[in-house]
Amino acid sequence: MERNEVHVAFEILLEEIEQVANAVHESGAAALRSGRYDEARAAIDHATRLAEFRERVKSLQAEWNRLVGTVPVEVVRSSAKTRRKRYRPLSRGLRTPAASFRRPILESLAELGGRAPIEAVLQKVEEKMRHMLNEYDYQRLPSKPNELRWKNTAEWCRHTLVKEGLMRADSPRGIWEISNAGRHALEAGEV
Repeated sequence: MERNEVHVAFEILLEEIEQVANAVHESGAAALRSGRYDEARAAIDHATRLAEFRERVKSLQAEWNRLVGTVPVEVVRSSAKTRRKRYRPLSRGLRTPAASFRRPILESLAELGGRAPIEAVLQKVEEKMRHMLNEYDYQRLPSKPNELRWKNTAEWCRHTLVKEGLMRADSPRGIWEISNAGRHALEAGEV
């Protein structure tokens, strides 16, 4: 992997961390507004840990840049000849953010009886978000030519919802399932 590719990988990781942090901030603010102070404190603790993690990643990125800066240019050039095709990431802000998928995913699951195969959920999500999804969301991923970008973003959002306890982590492979906490959050308008 060339220095620039590693830099891009760090940027993608930092963007994902930021999206998760934004979701944690939103859920903490909702908990605070509705007087659920234990949940708000837990969100603050989670946000603090995320901020510390983000700083460690930034530190690693800086260390990487210092380390690679000392590698002779000839070494970088010779290794570049044997490498596979590189893909540039999509510029920030062009795709629909993962946080925008939170409510549509949970609503779709509720409408489908609480659990459903991934494709059934994604079909409903697409119907709900058709007005939000843009040309970049409908592009195929360079790294996975059979997958549309918006579906990949929805899957990352699902990962976050599972971590937050709004979707079940123990569902069978290929099945998405809303949790009781997810139903309550949906009904309370917290997502």
